[in-house]
Amino acid sequence: MARRSRRRGRLSMTSLIDVIFLLLLFFMLSSTFSKFSEIELTAGGSAPGGAAETPPLFLQLGKDDLSLNGQTTSLGALQTALGQSGSALAADDRPRTVLVSLGQDVTAQRLTDLLGALRGTEGISPLILGGTSE
Repeated sequence: MARRSRRRGRLSMTSLIDVIFLLLLFFMLSSTFSKFSEIELTAGGSAPGGAAETPPLFLQLGKDDLSLNGQTTSLGALQTALGQSGSALAADDRPRTVLVSLGQDVTAQRLTDLLGALRGTEGISPLILGGTSE
């Protein structure tokens, strides 16, 4: 009898360690480690006052390409290209409008990357043009 009671007193830690490992694995895989950021979107409307003297910049975003006023550029060189396209501020110190036209297969992540790059440029006000619904 003494031998039997000693066996009951010993607990195996293997199953407890397995359960803890599975819980740790579950929570690590179900959580996200990406950094979320906010992108401010404004609705297009008529501007008060007259028409702007400075023409807007035209940015065409495709699935794999990007062009500013017809010149092909990359997302990394966009700030430099915007600086070369003239003064970022319009004549009356208002932000210069950048019209963004989306290609057919542009993903939401690609648009978010573009808006993040534009947010780092001062004096730029992006305006997203709506696509055609088919």
